Amino acid sequence: MVDPHRLRVFRAVVAEGSIGGAARALGYTSSAVSQHISALQRETGLALVERDGRGVLPTQDGLILAEESAAVFDHLARLDGIVGDLRQGRAGRLSVSYFASAGTTWIPPIVATITREFPDIRLDLRLVELAEDSPPGPDVEVYVDGAASSTLGGYECEHLVTEPYYAVVHSDSTLADAGRVTLGELATRSWVDNDIARGPCRQALLDACTAIGFTPDFGVQTQDYPTAIRFVAAGVGLTVVPELALVGLPDEVVALPIEDPTPTRAIWMRRHHRVAGSQAADRVVSLLRSAV
Repeated sequence: MVDPHRLRVFRAVVAEGSIGGAARALGYTSSAVSQHISALQRETGLALVERDGRGVLPTQDGLILAEESAAVFDHLARLDGIVGDLRQGRAGRLSVSYFASAGTTWIPPIVATITREFPDIRLDLRLVELAEDSPPGPDVEVYVDGAASSTLGGYECEHLVTEPYYAVVHSDSTLADAGRVTLGELATRSWVDNDIARGPCRQALLDACTAIGFTPDFGVQTQDYPTAIRFVAAGVGLTVVPELALVGLPDEVVALPIEDPTPTRAIWMRRHHRVAGSQAADRVVSLLRSAV
């Protein structure tokens, strides 16, 4: 096998036109360069240089070897670049998990930015509600306080925002013109459930209702906020959703702030220690902070 270091020295001799020039370019002694050339000739079984007065010239075989090896060193340089990109988090794979309403609002523009700024990063996107609870966890995750995944070790956690819930009612409802409602005013009305997964967002709302002495009367069960809001637009009860879900509301509904008390959910972000120093992960974190 040809020693790549000796081959690199030989290419320097060819490029500089002499052993002395190669020695100066490489910071070696002329004797060390000569020893590398002699060893390379023994390895290849080829005469790579010939004497020319007090200097040397590459032989025909030497010229061919130097020319053909250029592609090898170009490839090695590319590999060095890939290694550097992987080490700095500019290439490779980055997994990001998020809950549904964050996926509707925050995540699409973040993904667009990462794809544009880090074209060699492969994003592995996971919806928290559908993700399997098994290691390894995601590199970066946006989650609601109370989610089981928030208890996993190896992460640095950061609170992003605590957001209020709103009552979404039909525009013909007697509540529509009130501007705001108390949670107690919703106790006797028919609700549209919006979280079939029975996750922490729904639990935060139920806890607020329990605290003032009632359990919502869910007349219809749906899987997500947009579907529940469509049921409200059709005149089937009301639904209560966090602020982040108030995107693209139909004309037939009105969103009302809730008070006395105001249900809330705490949104957190966590980053695994394995992506510490990753430029792409740092950028995702920065974009999430900006989105909030």
